[in-house]
Amino acid sequence: MKRTWVLLGLVAALLAAAMTAGYAWAFPSEGFYTRGGDTFDDWDICRTTAFDEDGFYQISETGFRPVIAFESLGEQANVAYSLGEQIANEYSDPIQRAEAIFGFVRDRVRYTSDVDWSGDEEFARNADELATSIMEDGFGNGDCEDMTVLLAVMYKAAGFRSAIMLLSEHTAALVYLPDYNEATVFFELEGEPGWIWAEATGRNNPLGWAPEQYLDMEIPAYEILAETPAYEIPAEGAAPLIAPPNAAIAFAGTGEGAASPPYFFFIVIGLLLFLSLLRRRRRR
Repeated sequence: MKRTWVLLGLVAALLAAAMTAGYAWAFPSEGFYTRGGDTFDDWDICRTTAFDEDGFYQISETGFRPVIAFESLGEQANVAYSLGEQIANEYSDPIQRAEAIFGFVRDRVRYTSDVDWSGDEEFARNADELATSIMEDGFGNGDCEDMTVLLAVMYKAAGFRSAIMLLSEHTAALVYLPDYNEATVFFELEGEPGWIWAEATGRNNPLGWAPEQYLDMEIPAYEILAETPAYEIPAEGAAPLIAPPNAAIAFAGTGEGAASPPYFFFIVIGLLLFLSLLRRRRRR
């Protein structure tokens, strides 16, 4: 009986260690801390909400500012920016380069809800964290904001102008590519035409395809530049509207998730087999 309790204690300890390791795998960056039930990073940006001045998109009543993208630009440029530069060196033709970046993110990131891979209902990864997962494992897990931020940063690194759009419960990227004939529709940003939609959340989505439900509306968008990742309440009008010609003002959006890797399943199965072998030895 005593040996059984020892084994059960060992099982509990191993499961606790596995859960802790899973949490570490989910957050590869250093410097995360919790405050008031939310998770913050080194720049004191909250990763578990997009709202208010410390949220990763700094959504307020006056606008939004996708501050999390700035954590991978300028002086903070790292893995994601380097990937964009590498693709730029491989493709001198801007059309091929833009398609290569889009295909990289679409094909290497598995659409996964935040709760499935992190345990939080909302958790945004910056571009370098997602890019690091891709480089180490061959793929990454993320949802719409994770893919959008990675696309925006890689496009910027490859010499394109990029922007992030904000919809209700959804977000997507824009890239300035006025000569792209494969686009289903071109958008205007601050009156400048030539912007195309980059929606990497679907495995079969091509670059330039835009969901039909968004074609008759104006959408807040923020062009990505190398800004300082810090608190800032967006000024009124900070996020200009983008729209196809003759669009009406409206909001809509969607976002769905997928399953997470079954780490704990294999751990539990292994422990059960281990206990089974011990019992067999005792019977002999």
